[in-house]
This record gives sequence, structure tokens and C-alpha cells, in this order.
Amino acid sequence: MPLTSEQKKQLIHKYGKNPSDTGTPEVQIAILTATINSLTPHFDAFKKDHHARLGLLKLVGKRRRLLDYLTKKDIGRYRKIIQELDIRK
Repeated sequence: MPLTSEQKKQLIHKYGKNPSDTGTPEVQIAILTATINSLTPHFDAFKKDHHARLGLLKLVGKRRRLLDYLTKKDIGRYRKIIQELDIRK
């Protein structure tokens, strides 16, 4: 289930520098994480939906690349975002 525009605005407000900031890695990671978390219950009901699973894996890979970029750029921002979003279990 895709995120609503209101949910995206809340994430941008929380993690962005200003209300129109959608380009920072923190905002992009937060939006991808929310999308990934909203898709995971779908796979409990539909175990054989491999087409959607491929899309989920692409989203996870994109988030991984953004996290790697943020690690190289600023390790403090990386640690803060993974703690706030509770990405690492």
C-alpha cells in the first residue's frame, strides 16, 4: 500500500530541513522505510506474490545504497537515522 501524501508530509517535516526538502538522504530513507513497513503485511497474506516481492527487494536495495552513501558522507547522521527509524534489529 503506497503512502498517502499526508504521511509523506509528516516524514518530510520530521526528517527534512524545510517543508519542501525531499532530497536529503534522511527523508528518502524515512519514506522508503515507511513504504517497506507498509508492504510487509501484504506478504503474510499473499506468500506467492513474487512480482510485489521483487519491487520490495528493489526498495530495500535503494534504501541500502542511500544508507551506504550516508555512512560515507557523515557517520553521525547515519547512526541517528538508523536509531530513529529502528532499522537495525
